[in-house]
Amino acid sequence: MATDTRDRILDALQDILVAKGAGAVTLESVAATAGVSKGGLLYHFRSKQAMLHGLVGRLAEEAAAEFAHAQEEGTDVVEYFLETSFPQSDKELALYWSVFAALRGADELGEEDAALLAGVFGQWSKLLTDYIGDPVLAEQVRLVGDGLYLSALAGLPRPDPELLRGVFQRLQDQVAQVRS
Repeated sequence: MATDTRDRILDALQDILVAKGAGAVTLESVAATAGVSKGGLLYHFRSKQAMLHGLVGRLAEEAAAEFAHAQEEGTDVVEYFLETSFPQSDKELALYWSVFAALRGADELGEEDAALLAGVFGQWSKLLTDYIGDPVLAEQVRLVGDGLYLSALAGLPRPDPELLRGVFQRLQDQVAQVRS
């Protein structure tokens, strides 16, 4: 039950960040949105910063699951990375968007949170470089994927699917050549 309440609080925080921005986040607003008392919220999170830290932690947990999947034997890391370069659900989109919204008010996140987020994004660079063996090509792949992801977060239209398949195929062909 405690995990459910904690998740409801983080979901409420996320909803407020997405809908109204970091300035609208207060302990009271999050408690009301989550349907818990302020005391119930404080049991799980002592401050606004602690809630934001919890949200960043949840993001890192989800990313760790993605990294584990990408490292499974037989997985083409490049294909997996590129194919998941669009948020896979509205919830994932909202989670990343809310964290980026919190980052705009950088004083709300501590150095530990910034380092955790940098680690999430840096882990893809390491996985791609280890898999490809060429750091420049790995960075090209990462930048394409990150660009697609950030474009989706910003609500920009998706590229033409056929053109995008061509981009992916060219990168995968280059990776295959380097790996052989």
